[in-house]
Amino acid sequence: MSGTVLTGSLLAAIPIAILAGLVSFASPCVVPLVPGYLGYVSGMAGADMTAKRSRPRLVFGVLLFIAGFSTVFILLTIGITALGSQFHDQIEVISRILGVVVILMGLAFMGAVPFLQAERRMHVSPRAGLAGAPLLGVAFGLGWAPCIGPTLSAVLALSLTEGSQGRGVVLAIAYCVGLGLPFLALAFWIERSSTVLAWLRKHRLGLMRFGGAMLIVLGVLLVTGLWGEVTNLLQSWIDGFGTAV
Repeated sequence: MSGTVLTGSLLAAIPIAILAGLVSFASPCVVPLVPGYLGYVSGMAGADMTAKRSRPRLVFGVLLFIAGFSTVFILLTIGITALGSQFHDQIEVISRILGVVVILMGLAFMGAVPFLQAERRMHVSPRAGLAGAPLLGVAFGLGWAPCIGPTLSAVLALSLTEGSQGRGVVLAIAYCVGLGLPFLALAFWIERSSTVLAWLRKHRLGLMRFGGAMLIVLGVLLVTGLWGEVTNLLQSWIDGFGTAV
């Protein structure tokens, strides 16, 4: 029964999905806009956001914002996994092809493929404040998908290899957790947000190289079939743990 709830591949993929979300947040196309997003979703700006009385409103606005982009990414994953289920018999070949794509996305994330780094996004400006926060989240999910595409593509690739729509959704949620937690943390500690964002901007090259390297390693595992070896090993551990219990 444990195998039906938590597979070895899912156990290996969840941390990668969360890490992919964190790397997406740290990307140069997201970090510079964070102060604007925080002010927009709360309907406040500048000194108003640093007041303690405004923190609950800011946190609630960020939660609505996260809910907005999470809806987009979860629906996207459902669509991709539904399409992938039509080719279940070719999943091994598809996994290897997706591995090549993930490697290319990793190289793009590191700046080695300039044309894949061109900014393509929708410019949508919903009403500022709590009412517009979820709509801004949806706009973020739709408009910035090309920008955070390298990390998102890795999560979608892992979702396809799961062969289950439900497990794919779990990975999408894990990705949204990784992407959303930094927004939420900055909302709680808005007084220190400028320091944190300055650190991220200062180390953006290192973060991009780390994220790109992570994607390349994942792509190589998919292409060579080693990802299956890793997940089989974890599956045997899960089965052994279930038997012992």
